[in-house]
Amino acid sequence: MTPADVTTPSTDREIETLAEFDAVLARGSLAHHRIQGVDLTERTFALLGTDTEGAVFLGCAMEPDAAAKVRAGGALVFPPVPGLPFDPYRGHLYTPDELFQGLSTSYEATPDARAYRWFQETKTDGDVFASMLRAVHDDSISDALDELLVGARVVGVMGGHAMARGTEEYAGAARLGRTLTRHGFTVATGGGPGAMEAANLGAYASVHEDAMLDEALELLAKAPSFTPSVTDWAQAAFAVRERRPGGGASVGIPTWFYGHEPPNAFAAHIGKYFANATREDGLLARSNAGVIFLPGAAGTVQEIFDNATPNYYSSRGEPTPMVLVGRAHWTEKLPAWPLLQALAKDRAMEPRIALVDSVDEAAETLQRL
Repeated sequence: MTPADVTTPSTDREIETLAEFDAVLARGSLAHHRIQGVDLTERTFALLGTDTEGAVFLGCAMEPDAAAKVRAGGALVFPPVPGLPFDPYRGHLYTPDELFQGLSTSYEATPDARAYRWFQETKTDGDVFASMLRAVHDDSISDALDELLVGARVVGVMGGHAMARGTEEYAGAARLGRTLTRHGFTVATGGGPGAMEAANLGAYASVHEDAMLDEALELLAKAPSFTPSVTDWAQAAFAVRERRPGGGASVGIPTWFYGHEPPNAFAAHIGKYFANATREDGLLARSNAGVIFLPGAAGTVQEIFDNATPNYYSSRGEPTPMVLVGRAHWTEKLPAWPLLQALAKDRAMEPRIALVDSVDEAAETLQRL
């Protein structure tokens, strides 16, 4: 096998489900395909009888004789890693049900909590294998995000995790998510609690009648914060979903770096990362239709200027809209707006930035920009 054998196939040769595997196999060959995180223990006979030259098997469980045969046939096999609370080779984004499996016992029993504990145990031990596993996992997440968002008009909604359920600010962020989704945008957030959850909730409510959101806000207010109990906070969200299933889809992109912030249950697609820098840049880079910044603290300020930099240099093409919500917050409490204005002056991004007083103005302003 030459190096070219490993790198030449295009993304349409990725196989990420058993159904895709069977469909490709029916055409006669697995040569040069990438099979990602598929359990193939029931496909031994098929593997023994097909061409696997140049194929790569990433984290696919298979019987020993099948693994030996595909290696002998010119494939690379990266076997599953035992004992991990996550799959580094996964082919799809997470779902809330997957990350919160076991919540009926407690949040600490869920895959999300177990992955965070693994991260805490390994992030400073200098083990290159653990570092490699985190990097492979995060790259798999990025690949899955790119596949999901092809052709989507993505609007990022940024804001702090401290925004409590039951507040008018939270309700406003939820209305914003609903409005954006109904206008054909895909809402993407940092995937955590507070303003992030509210925007994902609004997207979820977008396919229901308006009263559904009011009902959901009332139910959620009984568990206003993820402290002191993540379990109670998450169970309240799942109660809303069970009461009104079939919500609209949105994206959450959280991180185990901030392990004290659990993911929210209203984002249909969750791209959770170990590396926060990769997560932050990826979230903003994928917000191709603009970003709305709700009141927040240090994390939101960082996101404003992480987004402003490529707009300033036009390094991603034409600048995308930036809407800051909360005049007093962004001019007095945390005066990011004057600095953003100064950066934008006489540059292509200048007509693409705006400051509005209320969240109800944000969606219309973003579309105008």
